[in-house]
Amino acid sequence: MSSATSDAPSLWAKDREHFLHPWTHFDSFKNEGSLVIQEAHGAYVTDAAGRRYLDGIGGLWCVNIGYGREEMARAIGAQVMRLSYSNTFVDCTNEPAAELAAQLAALAPGSINHVAYSLSGSCANDTAIRLAHYYHSRRGEPERRLVLSRYNSYHGSTYLGMTLTHRPGDRSPHFRYIEGLVHHLSAPYAYRRPAGMSEEAFTDMLVAELGEAIETLGARHIAAFIAEPIQGAGGVVPPPVGYLGRVRELLARHGILYISDEVVTGFGRVGHWFASRDEFGIQPDIIVAAKGLTSGYLPLGATLYSDEIHEVISASDPQAWFTHGFTYSGHPVCCAAALENIDIIRRERLLEHVRTVGDYFERRLRELGSLPIVGDVRGRRFMMCVEYVADKATRAPIAEAADISRRIARRCESKGLLVRPLGHLDIMSPPLILTRAQCDTLVDTLGAAIEEETAALRREGYL
Repeated sequence: MSSATSDAPSLWAKDREHFLHPWTHFDSFKNEGSLVIQEAHGAYVTDAAGRRYLDGIGGLWCVNIGYGREEMARAIGAQVMRLSYSNTFVDCTNEPAAELAAQLAALAPGSINHVAYSLSGSCANDTAIRLAHYYHSRRGEPERRLVLSRYNSYHGSTYLGMTLTHRPGDRSPHFRYIEGLVHHLSAPYAYRRPAGMSEEAFTDMLVAELGEAIETLGARHIAAFIAEPIQGAGGVVPPPVGYLGRVRELLARHGILYISDEVVTGFGRVGHWFASRDEFGIQPDIIVAAKGLTSGYLPLGATLYSDEIHEVISASDPQAWFTHGFTYSGHPVCCAAALENIDIIRRERLLEHVRTVGDYFERRLRELGSLPIVGDVRGRRFMMCVEYVADKATRAPIAEAADISRRIARRCESKGLLVRPLGHLDIMSPPLILTRAQCDTLVDTLGAAIEEETAALRREGYL
């Protein structure tokens, strides 16, 4: 690990003056500026001042195999020297893109055997919706245009992706969204279900709401339902027992495509290549992947879809151009990175590792539920969050002015740990290579930060 760079203040100033960050809060940014990350190896990152942190957020849910892998550097460099770019429009392809498509088809559940490439989860979700519209039109139902999504969902930052998304913090009054395309349903947020309602009754309520929406909107107008197996940026919300399976059955009865957004859950985050079937027992029509597909080493998204969809869209028709794609679709260097990433996951048995060490991490993190301000600890394996409350009995939130998740995240940062603050939550999605000892460090550090900030909140009159 290198020592601190002498130009850390200069880097900070350049960033502050010229880089418009995703999700910038301008008032906070003016006061705090950015943490300038300079190096990263394994599960640790180092800032420009030489301070080292255990990365509890895996970059942004994505650095699954850890940082600084020489195998990845060699694979990427070799592909650059062999073929740095290749057009894949119409009838051109390249070896890594073709090989990766075959491997993804082999990994995906059921009859999902076809792939459309993009460069992000956002664009992969755009592709999924366009594919759903195209499919229904080709089968003679062009009026199927509406998409069912859910509150607290996150499906990307493109214009369409943000229309699908519906988290309160994303709905800026200064942006606009595509009107009349998406109908949002209740989030499967079991911790915040109506008081006195059992989880089983909550599932019944959610399924009934879906049925009512289909009846009101008309199945003949609905193209697809899109859902994360575990809602990620919306608060790491696992589905209540039986919910996803019952939703899948109801959609199938009405000919509505099921799109599983596995941008976060795919490629090992919860211990499987894809969580839809192996964690939740459902067979989607379309799966969307990105992030862990290359472990963040290079940008790549993929929209995987079924033989049944392909049979319809590939049927002979003089007007059957699927006019969608990107300059970098199937980029050979990105696909080479994905192939090496998949090989590392296989070779090092990381899925099995996540199912053992991830279970240990989950158990340890749930111990924090005994702390006074921890209302809920939820998630699965290496996709977890802690929700803070002022009153555990009523689940009343801590006053927004306390800025609780950021305070705890800053306290963790001072102790050498990065967690992701989000409203009244702190989120963890560490690299999948985390050891038991590193799990202990993460949980013990977060626990100490929570206890110290709890004492501060009492002094300040928030509790």
